[in-house]
Parts: sequence; C-alpha cells; structure tokens
Amino acid sequence: MGNAEQIQAKMRASIENYDAEEATAAAREAVASGVNLLEAVEKGFATPIRELGEAFDRMEVFLPQLMLGAEAMKAGMAVLGEAIRASGGKLTSKGVVVIGTVEGDIHDIGKTVVAALLSANGYEVHDLGVEVHSGRFLEAAAAQKADVIGLSALLSTTMLYQRDVLELLRGKGLKEKFFVAVGGAPVTQAWAAQIGADGYARGAYEAVQMLEANRRRWAK
Repeated sequence: MGNAEQIQAKMRASIENYDAEEATAAAREAVASGVNLLEAVEKGFATPIRELGEAFDRMEVFLPQLMLGAEAMKAGMAVLGEAIRASGGKLTSKGVVVIGTVEGDIHDIGKTVVAALLSANGYEVHDLGVEVHSGRFLEAAAAQKADVIGLSALLSTTMLYQRDVLELLRGKGLKEKFFVAVGGAPVTQAWAAQIGADGYARGAYEAVQMLEANRRRWAK
C-alpha cells in the first residue's frame, strides 16, 4: 500500500470510528505528506460518509453515530479545505443549500441531520435553525446565492408555512430561481406536489439522493 492509500485508510477509519481528533490528525498527515488532497477528500472522507448515510438509511447505525461521523468529517475537512485554498486549489461545491425548520416549529434534529449529511456530501449548507419566518428563507437564499431551499416541518400545523414560502417565491417572481425541497414527518410526496415543491425526501439520506438526482437543475 502506497503512502496516499495509507493516509486515505486512516481518514476512512476516523469516520468509521466517529473520531474527530483522528480525522484531524489524518488530514494534517495528508497535508504534510504532499498527497493529492482532492483525491484524499473523495476517497478518505466522502466515500465513507456516503456509506455511513446508506447504513443509517437501512437502520444499521443510529442517529448518534451518523452525527459523530459527520462531525469527524467536518473536523478533517476544516484542515484540508484550508490547505487546498492556500495552494490555490478549490473544493468543488455541488450546490449551495439554505435549510431551516419553518415558522412555528421548534423541531431541530431531522433538519440538522439532513444539513450534516448534505455538507458531508459536498454541498455548501447554510442552516437557518428553527422557527424561520418565510421571508427569512428568501433573504438568506438571495444573500448566499443559493441553488436549493430546504423547508422542514415536523408538525401538520406548520406544513402550511412550507406552502407560504413557495407562494411568496411565486409572488415575487423568484420560484424558478431556486430548487425548493420539502420534508418532515407529516410531509408527503402528494403534499409536495400540491404546493408546487420541486423535491421531497422522506429521510436524510433520501434527501441527498434526491438532490444528486436533480443537480442538473442548477449545475453550472
């Protein structure tokens, strides 16, 4: 096994062990060794985090492991991202996502998992938190030059605010500017179609798959 493969194996192990310190150390070793950092990102971090997401979707691992794995990758990527930028390179973003839980809803976990998995899979994610006013989604999407707006609702009574965001976008003539995805426990594909959303996902890994399948809609 060559040096690059050995370092990638350490990076992969850090995700599998849910260990942020291990991920940081492996990333620093990658930088110091002069290996191809973009390749290290893909083979060392991105591949195992995708596999972790798939395992979560199959209920083979649980939420704490998923979150710890995502945090480990985040720690390692902080090191690698800085080094790549310093060398004049660039990490390719698959798209810019603004995500939040709609107005009147304080549920956070599902949205946070989706945000973490999207970030780990190469998206630039801006998490607006909970109880986000409809207008705030539009403001943030414009400010961040977003490709995607993600609307989470965990209560049947707050699903209506997903519709409000879409109506606000249409009213301002901005609907075609963004890919709008909805999700949450009471949300269905039928509801997404009814309000004119562009995408729907039942769970976190499905959200990643759904955006991957639709990247042509915003990819430059």
